[in-house]
Amino acid sequence: MKKKLHFFIFAFLLTACSLHGREESEEINPDKLSETLGHLLVRHLAQPGFEFNLDKVIQGIQEERAGKPSPMNEEEYEQALYSIQERVFLRTAENNLSLANSFLEKNAQGEGIQLMDDKVQFKVDQVGLGKEVSADSVPLIHYKGSLLDGTVFATSNEPLALPIKQTIPGFAKGLVGMKEGEKRTIYIHPELAYGVSGHLPPNSLLIFEVEVIKADSPEEDLSMGEIDLDIEKS
Repeated sequence: MKKKLHFFIFAFLLTACSLHGREESEEINPDKLSETLGHLLVRHLAQPGFEFNLDKVIQGIQEERAGKPSPMNEEEYEQALYSIQERVFLRTAENNLSLANSFLEKNAQGEGIQLMDDKVQFKVDQVGLGKEVSADSVPLIHYKGSLLDGTVFATSNEPLALPIKQTIPGFAKGLVGMKEGEKRTIYIHPELAYGVSGHLPPNSLLIFEVEVIKADSPEEDLSMGEIDLDIEKS
């Protein structure tokens, strides 16, 4: 947190210096600049699951200008923020795990849903007639990965060669047995996905829409060895 805050201040100072170097004819309104700094500061300090008291933030700024001591030192501040973030993380992980379990239980009763085990489900959206993907394959696929709330976290803009052995366990299970030309929607419990690690919200259930173009691709077609996360809202 300290490094991020220092970087934020440093970036702002660089911007201010670059503005100062412009021709005097391009006058900079100091009030607008100051107001914008306030907006950026609030955005930077926003913490999921915690809301800062803006009146107290302003009081802190005024007291710092007056040379008064802070109620907490930087180390205490960082530790407090860490504790908040940890509590939010654990609460989110617990909630997402409950949502994943409930979703899979209900989804298992859906039309066309097939169960590979209690952690992976799939639905065939288009039947394939070609060669099957094996556990040792490097299939050429199109895919889109999303979360329960519709957030898209990974997509292939062009056909992607993906070694089965280098994917998350649930994705590998869902791919094995697919035929060339087949399209599936695969539902993966967080225990066979990223769990509480990675860049996604902890214990996220993952939903993949996958199309197999080739069951196995030569090494020269290999584009990447793992799913790249690119989070966006659908």
